Amino acid sequence: MKLGFIGGGNMAAALIGGLRRRANKGEEIIVVERDGSRRSLLERDFGVGTRATIDAGLEESAIVVLAVKPADVQQVCESLRAVPGQRLVLSIAAGIPSAAIARWSGTDAVVRAMPNTPALIGQGITGLFARSGVSSEQRAAATRTLRVIGEAVWFGDEAMLDAVTAISGSGPAYVFYFIEALQEAARQMGMGTDQARHFAVQTFVGAAQLAAQSTEDLSLLRERVTSKGGTTAAALERLRESNVGPAITAAAFAALERSREMARTLGS
Repeated sequence: MKLGFIGGGNMAAALIGGLRRRANKGEEIIVVERDGSRRSLLERDFGVGTRATIDAGLEESAIVVLAVKPADVQQVCESLRAVPGQRLVLSIAAGIPSAAIARWSGTDAVVRAMPNTPALIGQGITGLFARSGVSSEQRAAATRTLRVIGEAVWFGDEAMLDAVTAISGSGPAYVFYFIEALQEAARQMGMGTDQARHFAVQTFVGAAQLAAQSTEDLSLLRERVTSKGGTTAAALERLRESNVGPAITAAAFAALERSREMARTLGS
């Protein structure tokens, strides 16, 4: 199956790298990228074909992945109209409703996807929504494509992709924010900068792996670390006094509302 990418940034590179590792041949992938140095990098690292502009080179692509900035999606879709062929349009551009993509591109075979940055190391999770014009074969192809960078989860309601954006799309930034704070605390307690970073990061890695491999409720895992009157209890009490839990929830809802706002603005 031939694939086309419009945009050759980090997320596109993560997908291309995963596809190449899965045995897709370089000649099966074409990337449209305006930046010449980026095109050279993609050719060197992945052996793919590149173009500076959208042209007939995409004609045989069964899937065209829109990996451009949200503000560029309309122009890209309208340019894609001029390229003959039956294709699935797979958008990983944040905030652009599938209805707008279908209208601009002239096809209802549109899948909207929301990956996150852990995809760069093959540990991402992607939420997907398919319009009614997407066939079962195209849906399966989209699943295979996105699974090269992690998990792929389908939703029947496109509105849920705003929740995906707020939780997993923006979520890595929340985690990095907490790790930064823990690293700073370790530094203030006397650890060197590298040592503080190592302890903060590895604590998150280990705890996340424990949560991922356990079938128990997260609250039970937390309680097992917390002895009555102990150090963890003192720390958690301070977090509760500072309303950290509700603040995290409120932050996620702020991201949700911004995602909806972007959809209203960019999709109009």
